[in-house]
Amino acid sequence: MVKLKFIPILLGLFALQLSAQETTEPNPFSIKWDNGFKVTSQDKKFKLKFGGRIMWDHAYFKQDDDLDAYFGELESSDGTEFRRVRFYMSGLIYKNFEFKLNVDWAGGITTLKDAYIGVRNIPIVGTIRVGHLKEPLRFDALTSSKYIVFLERGIPADISNERNNGILLMNDFLDDKLSIQAGIFRNANSNGNDKFADESMALTYRLTTLAINDLKKEKLLHFGISHSYRKPDRDEFSISIRPKSHLSKKYISTGNIEDVNTVNIVNAEAVYSIGPFTAQAEYLADFVHQENAEVSQTYQFGNYYAQVSFFITGEHRPYIDSYEAFGRVKPFKNFMDGSSGAGAFEVALRYGYTNLNSKDVYGGTQGDITIGVNWYLNPAARIMFNYVYTDIDHKDVGFGKLHIAEVRFQVDF
Repeated sequence: MVKLKFIPILLGLFALQLSAQETTEPNPFSIKWDNGFKVTSQDKKFKLKFGGRIMWDHAYFKQDDDLDAYFGELESSDGTEFRRVRFYMSGLIYKNFEFKLNVDWAGGITTLKDAYIGVRNIPIVGTIRVGHLKEPLRFDALTSSKYIVFLERGIPADISNERNNGILLMNDFLDDKLSIQAGIFRNANSNGNDKFADESMALTYRLTTLAINDLKKEKLLHFGISHSYRKPDRDEFSISIRPKSHLSKKYISTGNIEDVNTVNIVNAEAVYSIGPFTAQAEYLADFVHQENAEVSQTYQFGNYYAQVSFFITGEHRPYIDSYEAFGRVKPFKNFMDGSSGAGAFEVALRYGYTNLNSKDVYGGTQGDITIGVNWYLNPAARIMFNYVYTDIDHKDVGFGKLHIAEVRFQVDF
């Protein structure tokens, strides 16, 4: 069995072999760079893409005396990590059969992200995918980490799994103005296995509409709503949220809620974009039903965010489709490419709020204000700066404040 670490080597040898064939005999495949390596057959029935991403973060923290008193002083005022170190390959076989493999090595741990196969262009149904893939829930979560505006997403992934094992059906109607995705999933671990998931399952579906999609005017208006009905794999359920830095520790948490029967998640999303300006907002409600011989009650926890971004240099954020959301930003002039270009500059502002208080659970509330500056050196590289001001309100500690300054160096292809 070939280990995953040898995949880049094998693909490199494959590309060299194809290149060598060009000098000796006609090559039925073409190889090109399009912000990633792409191999395509002349008849377009076979396509292969492979690439990766490296995201290196460094953050500085400062918390006030109230947080020091309740949560303890910070072990360190700064931290660094490889947030993502990934390699992926995807492709199309015989025109309508697709696959994707996406593996992460961040933190020295091998984690399976995407591993699915699918069939496209099925009448009425559209596309079917099976394997380990993203559930159709939350616009910001569906946007690739390569293209998000801030270092961390607005809707916390801690509310529910971002990816899971399952079967996904999706299709677009009315000239892509209406999109539907629906899937059945089982809870999986970081390697896509669910041998001990018992009777756990999730039924997740999403409906979106493009009220406006004017490519010439770079104008977009998107609305969506999604719902996930979930049966936990254990009777216990908990949510814990960190401020908008992956290097930060978590301050608010529901703790373990026992005798949980079902969990229902509802998410609403809205996106408006015109030229260099984009506004985006989502609201998520999590209904956790507890039932035993003594009590039957439903806890409600919530999260929302609203954000705006603007390209000072005039670029715009391209929309791929309902399931993949936003895509790659391409500067008008790249930095240090033999011309006087400086790349693209984007400024952004976001407010987010999470409430983990409900009935007899006092998990706390957290509000985050994030200011971001993104420098796109070229379509494959950027530097991101975030300042995060976090207000934490906990029953036992009162108000506490945390300041975070963070930078990310990113390359993806």
